Amino acid sequence: MEKNLEFPDLLRLIDERSTAFRTAVAAAPSLDAQVPTCPGWTLFDLVKHLGGGDRYWAAIVGAGPADAPPAEATAARAALEVPREREALLAWLAASTQLLLSALREAGPDAGCWAWWSALQTPRTSGGVARHRVQESAVHTYDAQLAAGAPQPLPAEVALDGVEEFLFTCVATPSAWPHKPTAFDFHTAEGRSWRLTVDGDGARSTRIPAPTAATGEDSDAAGASMHGTASELVLYLYDRIPADSLHVDGDAGLLDLLRAWEPEE
Repeated sequence: MEKNLEFPDLLRLIDERSTAFRTAVAAAPSLDAQVPTCPGWTLFDLVKHLGGGDRYWAAIVGAGPADAPPAEATAARAALEVPREREALLAWLAASTQLLLSALREAGPDAGCWAWWSALQTPRTSGGVARHRVQESAVHTYDAQLAAGAPQPLPAEVALDGVEEFLFTCVATPSAWPHKPTAFDFHTAEGRSWRLTVDGDGARSTRIPAPTAATGEDSDAAGASMHGTASELVLYLYDRIPADSLHVDGDAGLLDLLRAWEPEE
């Protein structure tokens, strides 16, 4: 069974994806370029969002265990002022990422902190924050590359962890699924698979064996199964590419129900 990325790897990947993001921004024709995957946003807006997020989570991790985000972090994010000149903006973004990395290093992987997600499958810790920020940085790097006209797949190391991270963090909930119980399988071309089960007890995911030519799908087949590269699956889960960009078995309409579901807090 594959192990999760270690904390130092998560920090390295945050730094790497931030660097790739800045490279895309530097290569773009204009900071006013539209970001197709973030309707209404320019590249400048995207930079402000990612850098502001780094600073916001740095403050949250630094504040330690809490039932709500620190008031000063929320106020600072609302009043965020960002340089408009490209070189200064890129320097601000690099500094924002270093603030986040410094806060994470100082806290270590197990320090508690506030987080918006259910603790059902992702802990509310600095380690959970680091794992999620890898994906935030990676997906927004794809957004920036797309705005610059040169989108690239997410690196396999990032994307393979990203499928599970999304299912464990963004989907896991104790809130009841309002439809007939079912399951969704996600199979990567790289050989890892997960099953998301949704029913009256909520939503939770687990790793499952990848289907083989000899066995095919499990006999207790999921309501819908998605097949693609890990990068494609992450980009689908983050609503960057449509379901028809992947191979879908079963009832594709269930995917629409899953996308529209808004569990109660």
